[in-house]
Amino acid sequence: MSKVPEGATPGFLVWRLSTKWRVAVDRAVAPLGLTHAQYSLVASLHGMQRSGLRPSQRRLADHTGLEALYVSKLARGLESAGLVERTRDPDDPRAVRVALTEQGRETAREAIGVVRGLLRQLLTPLGGPDSPRAREFTRDLTALLDAPLDPFDLTDHETEQS
Repeated sequence: MSKVPEGATPGFLVWRLSTKWRVAVDRAVAPLGLTHAQYSLVASLHGMQRSGLRPSQRRLADHTGLEALYVSKLARGLESAGLVERTRDPDDPRAVRVALTEQGRETAREAIGVVRGLLRQLLTPLGGPDSPRAREFTRDLTALLDAPLDPFDLTDHETEQS
């Protein structure tokens, strides 16, 4: 039986699911010395580097959806831990490029495996990660992420629906 209140709004459900996911990932990657936010950076860097990219902190912020200042703080911490290296961009002295170290690549691979296991657990009620329902769920989440949100451009009717 669900612990979700009857009549819960989609906004409330998204918040609850994102909180549940963040807590689960935090716990799962803690033995690797990572937080969920740090995992987001190292996993994103892992994928980007595999594609031949060495992104700037700004590009990494855009990719992860995290604030640029927060990415900078996380990257400094990961650098201190020996997981990433940060270098000035020779073409833009304001930009800082970020790359995983060998230790960072190993940690990222291990963390990605752990989080994939969590994702399988999360998607089991939908038939697993490769099921048609999970693919539809992914499309729906993508549509919601692509929808513009402007908290200063609401009508009274829209605020009543949240």
